[in-house]
Amino acid sequence: MLSVFDIQVVTNAEELSLKAAEEFVHRAEEAVQARGIFTIALAGGSTPKSLYTLLATDTASFREQVPWNKVHFFWGDERHVPPDHPDSNYRMVQERLLSQVPVPPENVHRILTENPDLGKAAHEYEQVLRDFFELHEGKWPRFDLVLLGMGPDGHTASLFPGTNAIHEQTHLVAAPWIEKQNTYRVTLTPPVLNNALCTIFLVSGAEKAEALQAVLEGNPEPERFPAQIIRPKQGTLLWLVDQAAARLLQKQA
Repeated sequence: MLSVFDIQVVTNAEELSLKAAEEFVHRAEEAVQARGIFTIALAGGSTPKSLYTLLATDTASFREQVPWNKVHFFWGDERHVPPDHPDSNYRMVQERLLSQVPVPPENVHRILTENPDLGKAAHEYEQVLRDFFELHEGKWPRFDLVLLGMGPDGHTASLFPGTNAIHEQTHLVAAPWIEKQNTYRVTLTPPVLNNALCTIFLVSGAEKAEALQAVLEGNPEPERFPAQIIRPKQGTLLWLVDQAAARLLQKQA
């Protein structure tokens, strides 16, 4: 399978969510037809919220098109908070999507970040992935779809500038210390994110424009802009960005 790289610039955040929902439905149908299930690693943060709401509430276009009983939900990263905390990525997805669609509880694979020992939580989540994907040593899970956001500093998932997790090549899951936020987080590692069949970045807002230009058109500096690390070797990489975020890209000039 050859890699496919594409950048699609849309008018605004609303259109971005529509495009992402269309991709979600298409990828789900394709995966279920091919393998009987659809596996997805979800993004947290603010940009995907509208996508999750759209999938849950737009009955005609999206909700009724998804075989929810065959979708398995994982998380690309999580904050060190319990699942009912306002900052929890799991809670956001649960409120916006999972509580409103017929997903079997056993299809929801959250990261147990209520554990005070986040290193142990990362190890346990790695074992969840190994068991689910039936991985032999040295193999990586192959998600059908990975959703990612990007921060104004160029981070993605919880791969932040200057953290060791950027260079992780052995483990599936890491628990990096994020100095600027004075906390640990749990994140999937670059080899896992780069092994997906399809990876979609969702980037919205003028505050992301400088980082987006650096990631897509600047020199390779993954220590400064970790989103540059995401380059699937055998899969599709799609950047969905709105005009505000894309205003500095050369193709927009």
